[in-house]
Amino acid sequence: MKPKLLATVIATAVLGVVSVAGTVTAGAGQRAETTVTIRTENGDFWGYVSSPRPRKCADERKVVLFKQVGSEQDPSVDDRVASDTASLNGGDRAEWNTGNTGVFGKFYARVGRTEDCKGDTSKTIRSRRP
Repeated sequence: MKPKLLATVIATAVLGVVSVAGTVTAGAGQRAETTVTIRTENGDFWGYVSSPRPRKCADERKVVLFKQVGSEQDPSVDDRVASDTASLNGGDRAEWNTGNTGVFGKFYARVGRTEDCKGDTSKTIRSRRP
């Protein structure tokens, strides 16, 4: 093989490998959307974690319940009240439930991000004494 042709073949092969590796890396960095919801009744808290990738991003996700102490959500100062692990219940979303916490006030739920999934924080809701 001629040296010029050999150099062209090698350069083309290297560029092809770099191109494929770049595509794989770019796809790997994309985290799936995740949504966490919250509901309450008489001090019980529950909700759902949902994602386009439910088995990877909803099932077995840790949900943390916070009691909001200020006018806005701030996990660095808000009280961590309870947590639960969400479980798929036959559909495409996973349910979490803290049971009866016996606490009242303003609360929100949060799931952290993982290597494959984005994190999310629910809206703030108010739990009132019955």
